[in-house]
Amino acid sequence: MSAPKKIEDVNFKTFAENNFPEWGTFLNEQIADKQVPEKSIAMWWLGCMGVWIKTHEGTNVAIDMWNGTGKHTHGDGKMRKGHQMMRMTGGEALQPNLRNKPYVIDPFALRDLDALCVTHTHHDHLDIYTAACVNKYCPDAKFIGPQGVVDEWIEWGVPKEKTIVVKPGDEVKVGAATIKAMEAFDRTEFVTEDDPNKKLAGTMPIEMAKVAVNYLVKTSGGNVYHSGDSHYSNTYVKHGNENEIDVTLCAYGENPRGITDKLDDSQVLRMGEALKTKVIIPMHYDIWTNFYSDPKDILALWDRKKYRLQYKFKPYIWQVGGEFDYPQDKDNFEYMYDRGFHDAFKNDPDLPFPEML
Repeated sequence: MSAPKKIEDVNFKTFAENNFPEWGTFLNEQIADKQVPEKSIAMWWLGCMGVWIKTHEGTNVAIDMWNGTGKHTHGDGKMRKGHQMMRMTGGEALQPNLRNKPYVIDPFALRDLDALCVTHTHHDHLDIYTAACVNKYCPDAKFIGPQGVVDEWIEWGVPKEKTIVVKPGDEVKVGAATIKAMEAFDRTEFVTEDDPNKKLAGTMPIEMAKVAVNYLVKTSGGNVYHSGDSHYSNTYVKHGNENEIDVTLCAYGENPRGITDKLDDSQVLRMGEALKTKVIIPMHYDIWTNFYSDPKDILALWDRKKYRLQYKFKPYIWQVGGEFDYPQDKDNFEYMYDRGFHDAFKNDPDLPFPEML
């Protein structure tokens, strides 16, 4: 939609359609145009734990793509009764989880997606807007998740025949990629998952595999481990011993008082060591203002310990909307957006060069 030319043409509809999503289709176009070299993979951070993975063969897999939001108003200053953070902490105060980063992908411009994978049932990972757009604009895409995720997709209207229920150990072939479900360690699920039997929250038995899994996406260019919102677990050693893992994506953040929900700096490093990964990338810290953290703290701790503990992996500090190519970027530490102007002053000798100004 073209921008309004007169102030009388400005209303909420024209405002929303011209400014939202903030990046428009810029990233959609970048992903579609990307030609991934042989023995490589390309990935883009979509915000929160959302990632798009593209293989050399042109297979596209998205994990935890989320197009929702957080707080819009102070309201009465309290969380709704039964809110997951209320059940976790026993607190009633406002959770100021304002969305901190822009929308970098347009879900209504999605094309060519072969699979949407979701790690668990929380709605900053499992998203009705994403599900609707994938279902409509990527009609052949598979919807892959644990039982609780698939149940919700079907309840929303996703055709059952498009869905695939996975549990740890299951593998699904999607184009040139193989998606392996792994055990999840999202202990937050134990105190935040709704209780179908209306027992006291946190006391009912929940089978983790029915509501949460981790994924290993195996490709010709490398393997990507996506841990959803998993906490630290010694079982990462098992996953690292049994699988070749090149890039690990983990949920990191500055936990508020009374919350143990995200990995801290030292746990990110322990996870990288346990999984025997080549690169570990912290995510999720970007999205909620009340969990916001500085991932450079991880780099500082890694640098302090790297010689003593003989680390075989590197942390990488990504930015939302940014591209990470493996193995091309494996020795880098930090992402920087394209600054442009690569051909500045190249083609027009009549332009005023800096020394002439």
